[in-house]
Amino acid sequence: MLEGLREIYCYLCPYWLVKIIKQVNHVFVMKGAQIIKTNEPLVINDVEKPKPEGNQVLIRVAATGVCHSDLHLWEGGYAGPQGVFMKVEDRGVKFPLIPGHEISGTIEEVGANVNNVHVDDKVLVYPWLGEGNCPACLSGEQNLCDNPRTLGIYQNGGYAQYVLIPDSKFLIRLDHLQFDSASSLACSGLTAYNAVKKAKPIPGLEDKHSIVIVGAGGLGLMAVQVAKAIFRSQITVIDVNDQKLAEAKKLGADNIINTKEKQDVVKEVKGLTNGSGTDVVLDFVNNNITSVNSFNMLRKRGKLIMVGLFGGSMELNLPMIPLRGYTLTGAYTGTFQDLTELVKLASDGKVRTVLDRTFTLDQVNEALHDLKNGKIIGRAIINPNQ
Repeated sequence: MLEGLREIYCYLCPYWLVKIIKQVNHVFVMKGAQIIKTNEPLVINDVEKPKPEGNQVLIRVAATGVCHSDLHLWEGGYAGPQGVFMKVEDRGVKFPLIPGHEISGTIEEVGANVNNVHVDDKVLVYPWLGEGNCPACLSGEQNLCDNPRTLGIYQNGGYAQYVLIPDSKFLIRLDHLQFDSASSLACSGLTAYNAVKKAKPIPGLEDKHSIVIVGAGGLGLMAVQVAKAIFRSQITVIDVNDQKLAEAKKLGADNIINTKEKQDVVKEVKGLTNGSGTDVVLDFVNNNITSVNSFNMLRKRGKLIMVGLFGGSMELNLPMIPLRGYTLTGAYTGTFQDLTELVKLASDGKVRTVLDRTFTLDQVNEALHDLKNGKIIGRAIINPNQ
């Protein structure tokens, strides 16, 4: 095309030729908050606005939740055993990166092959993408893919005005939910939902079932609501913050324990369970202190579900695991089907996101600092287009 333009216009007016070439090659830009280097402030940059092709969909981001996983990315990794630092780059993360995986918004543009959603649809994004061919992906558990492609972790996410979704099949329509409250369902809500489902009581013992939730942050508060919505278990919540514990009580927790006031938390839990211990612990902190306490407060046949990524290590009394019939497992986000079920619960008013406050894209570093310093009750939200 440009050769043709040269033939027609070159001998007439070089100025207009240059102008035409610039218009042909024009790149549309958007604002995005990038991690350029770990532990340094995110930088708001002009980046290329993606153009969807094939099955791809471009979303105009309305809301993106601020997650502890974003903190781990920003800090560069996780605390491992014996002081070892587990770098995210060793897991395939590459910088610069636009983080943000809890994304909701409206469809701006679709690729030529998309026919299940339309421009201006309000949607929630399932961000836990896989490469599609590993055993986990083929079984429907893309969140545990051997070679993950997660939005906001392995490819650019929602701390930007627009985000490109690789396939329209990863979108869930939002007919009855607001963007701010819906976005965090994709991670904190989904993770809590998956963890609570793993805590399912034995049939016939539902009324005698007990669950301890460690951590009353965004995930813990959602777990309280999910457990109340789908089980009849007695729920105890443990934290160090009275304000968070009060919110947990408001949402339906039967008991709350502040470990700053009652440091022997194992004794407290056994006192609430007639000395037996609890059936299930959901540890949304999962560090070297909470993991040991969580293990020690289990009853026979108890289940410890490790969720948090605060890291560290724990020493186990190995004979106790077979002798008492313990189950130790993890819960990491959830499947697309899990998220569909959770959105239905939220649409029916059975669970809700506890929102703290919203931030503009320019305030992204303030949001991360507030989360890191424990100033967020529930969830903080970034609105990139405000």
